[in-house]
Amino acid sequence: MKVGLVTREYPPDVYGGAGVHVEFLARELRALVDLEVHSWGEGADDADGGVYRHRAPSSFDGANDALRTFAVDLAVTSGLQGRDLVHSHTWYANLAGHLAKLLHGIPHVLTAHSLEPLRPWKAEQLGGGYALSSWAERTAMESADAVVAVSDGMRRDILSCYPELVPERVHVIRNGIDTVTYRPDERTDVLRRIGVDPDRPYVLFVGRITRQKGVPHLLRAARELDPAAQLVLCAGAPDTPALDREFRALFDELSAVRDGVHWIPAMLPRPAVVQLLTHAAVFVCPSIYEPLGIVNLEAMACGTAVVASAVGGIPEVVADGDTGLLVPYREGHAEEFEAGLTAALNQVVGDERQAARMGEAGRDRAVREFGWDTVARRTTELYETVLKAG
Repeated sequence: MKVGLVTREYPPDVYGGAGVHVEFLARELRALVDLEVHSWGEGADDADGGVYRHRAPSSFDGANDALRTFAVDLAVTSGLQGRDLVHSHTWYANLAGHLAKLLHGIPHVLTAHSLEPLRPWKAEQLGGGYALSSWAERTAMESADAVVAVSDGMRRDILSCYPELVPERVHVIRNGIDTVTYRPDERTDVLRRIGVDPDRPYVLFVGRITRQKGVPHLLRAARELDPAAQLVLCAGAPDTPALDREFRALFDELSAVRDGVHWIPAMLPRPAVVQLLTHAAVFVCPSIYEPLGIVNLEAMACGTAVVASAVGGIPEVVADGDTGLLVPYREGHAEEFEAGLTAALNQVVGDERQAARMGEAGRDRAVREFGWDTVARRTTELYETVLKAG
């Protein structure tokens, strides 16, 4: 079976959960199928490794990001000739999958990591390009031979946003976690290098500065955080200049009234992130929208308790009261949500025994239920089903 996996992110250019998903899925799929990966990137192709990188022509320099995406997708579509099936990830790649289905006459499997109708703030980033990204996602979604949802909550959202979809075509295959890469690291050299006191508890956030990730909510919630705790923000890639300014203002305001507030804007190597996750008193995920939240799995695999918003697929990962605490989120009730975050974080920071118990339970759950080998096997079974149906 010759499969073309299409993605915007692929190592070394991974900055979000979808990129992590594709990286580890591809690693496991190579033992099961004849795999080519077609991704964005400026680097050279690795034909021996089956990795091909595509970019928009220079004539699109300065064009709207959505339009540049379409230009890349056209190049990817051409490169998929000879594949038996195409599997696209995120709207950045969905159009390439759809066009390959039409041009090459092959089935298209689509994995939804988020949904454009549920991210209206993207209009702030893309302008009129948001209409293009929404059109591309809808067109590909409604004509795909199979759609993969990364959680039960995501499946419900897909069918709600795209009621024309036949429910039987939407399959749940949850994200996985590499519990060998993500496991406790007792070293503290990274903490000391970036100025974090290893003898003082800290709350950790890892993610992009986007509306979706809820970072402004966290910065406001941290005003009432236990004074004994540090706050470490591995936060970069702001969506817009306006959001960057908002973040910086809130960060400066918080830093003026408490010590131990650390911001790491650069993307850290994975081993450094693992060490930070390991030693955190609690990991926090204040997202207002999250199909699954793979970063929570990463924290759990490192043996760390999690405080997260009870949105999307997060409750399918974080077991409330067992591996962490969930905080209800309601749109339009920011102060209520932020107070809930503060209370939950202070509860875990203030009870080392509870935090350790949650961390152990989280590691056990990550190992037991979320292995990438299982994800790849289920994905391959879906490929086989789709090909037989065609």
